[in-house]
Amino acid sequence: MKDKKTLGVIGGLGPMATAYFMQLVIEMTEAENDQQHFPMIVYSMPQIPDRTKYLLGVSEESPIEPIIQCGRSLHRDGADVIAIPCITAHAMHEQIQEGIELPVIHAIWECVSYLKERKIKRVGLEATDGTVQTAVFQRALEAAGIDVVLPGKEGQAKVMDIIYGNVKAGVPVNMEAFSQVEEELREAGAQVIILGCTELSMVKRDYPLPDIYLDALEVLARAAVLRCGTLRADKVELILQRGK
Repeated sequence: MKDKKTLGVIGGLGPMATAYFMQLVIEMTEAENDQQHFPMIVYSMPQIPDRTKYLLGVSEESPIEPIIQCGRSLHRDGADVIAIPCITAHAMHEQIQEGIELPVIHAIWECVSYLKERKIKRVGLEATDGTVQTAVFQRALEAAGIDVVLPGKEGQAKVMDIIYGNVKAGVPVNMEAFSQVEEELREAGAQVIILGCTELSMVKRDYPLPDIYLDALEVLARAAVLRCGTLRADKVELILQRGK
């Protein structure tokens, strides 16, 4: 009989983010040996159509059904709860959840809950054009009484270039452009800046960033551990910056 829940991961969106998500889950779990970690079943499916292109109407190839099929396979193989380490895919969470009997963790709702509990009132958001234009993050934050500021047109273009032109392309990140977006959001009053794309999580992993950032991938990993295992005490807090 299982004494821990099994986490199912719909991965490959992109592949490096999935590998990092697994690392975060392992690092956040309270465990003194292998056996104290909870099981994970990971399906890496990089062939799933691009989420941003679909949401923007640039492509008619829907990622929804392939994601659902992957989730159903994870269910058949013994998963108890599902995580999708792709924040843009959460713009389609409702349709995905309708097609999968298992609970699918909603990374955006988890971020909102985390920020609300810590009484954050104004946040900046860095995410793909697909996530921004569907306003899935903005609606959830504003419903919780949290104001959202976005980069302007030039700033958003810089964010997209960092995501697609740097991280996904496997080239060094333009940290000057990254800092310029940060400064823009700080000047707009952001107490915390959400890294709302898993490629941006790679920036936080690989480069020293100020404590103002909340990584949505870390929030998703934390939520997965809370559902399937035991969270390490030093992983309860994910940001040090505090708003007034």
